[in-house]
Amino acid sequence: MRPDSVLLLWLAFIAVHDFRRRIVPNWLVLAGAAAALVQLSLGFQPVGISWSEALLGLAAGFGVLLLFYAVGVMGAGDVKFAGALGLWVGPTALAPIWIGGSLLAASHGILWLALQRWPLLPRLALLLANQHAPNDGPLATKRRARFVPYAAYLALATAVWLIWGRQR
Repeated sequence: MRPDSVLLLWLAFIAVHDFRRRIVPNWLVLAGAAAALVQLSLGFQPVGISWSEALLGLAAGFGVLLLFYAVGVMGAGDVKFAGALGLWVGPTALAPIWIGGSLLAASHGILWLALQRWPLLPRLALLLANQHAPNDGPLATKRRARFVPYAAYLALATAVWLIWGRQR
């Protein structure tokens, strides 16, 4: 089993869960962080970073996205996921991953806004917003609607970086 297989599997779980539910559960973040620490301690770290780089990645991932959470534009699960992701990839890889994930998330948001303005494909707009058709029942939530699964897009950007980005 390749060392990056565990990371790719964790990223897949994060992406699927965030796309389907628009939430990143703590148990899934903690499982990924624990797996990163185990691989670091066993010397099977998939991107070859040291303990200090991993801890700097944790601090950078958590700290930078915490600012976005503080102003209310990002969920806490996204912030915790970014911290755990930093344990895996270190601080230097976070910049291209953030850029890629943010471009994907922005595309999602722009497409959703365009479909709100010009409702050519109403089912696609509902899918992007993670809502059901009106005849499926009302959505009764008190929390702010979160229609962009940012952690999922970070996970996809990380997988792309891991598979293709490091081959240069």
